[in-house]
Amino acid sequence: MYYINSLDRLINQLTRLPGIGERSARRLAFYILKQPQQEAARLVDAIKTVKERVKRCSICNNFSEEDPCPICRDEKRNRSVICVVEEPQDVFLFERIREYQGLYHVLGGAISPLKGINPESLNINSLLKRVENGGVKEVILATDPDTEGEATAIYLFKLLQSLRVKVSRLAHGLPAGGDLEFADEITLTHALRGRKEMEEEWEI
Repeated sequence: MYYINSLDRLINQLTRLPGIGERSARRLAFYILKQPQQEAARLVDAIKTVKERVKRCSICNNFSEEDPCPICRDEKRNRSVICVVEEPQDVFLFERIREYQGLYHVLGGAISPLKGINPESLNINSLLKRVENGGVKEVILATDPDTEGEATAIYLFKLLQSLRVKVSRLAHGLPAGGDLEFADEITLTHALRGRKEMEEEWEI
């Protein structure tokens, strides 16, 4: 079978990207191959630069080139509210709708025993410390509305109950079993505005 070793290697690396199958990877690889040398160099440089410069914020765990990140440093933000999300891309979604003016906390995933992700694997202890330090009046649990996200929300709710802070959950304008990543701006805005305070009877 005819193949080019370096091209095959590129295709193999592209298939590791989320949502990219072998056919899409092959299409991207040939597209890159047909581009001028300087275009390919720009792509390589952009990847190299983002890996070198972008780190995790020591406060909220979001991606940033600065530490603390611009959101955590912004004195105009409502520091009494923390929105808890699973991944950094969720922060970008909330910022895009320009509805939320509080702070964030990125867990780095959701509880999933089948995937080997337990509470100790997530950025939970630092969230509790932020609340314990005082000044936080509400924690919005904006984990995905799927089984793993709901389990994570309930686990956090039980931990936060003893800290005398209001704990709310995004309204179910979001489709069950979906991801925040695929929510449109209007749906996400309504889900944020219609959030409800969590109570003892919440179940998965």
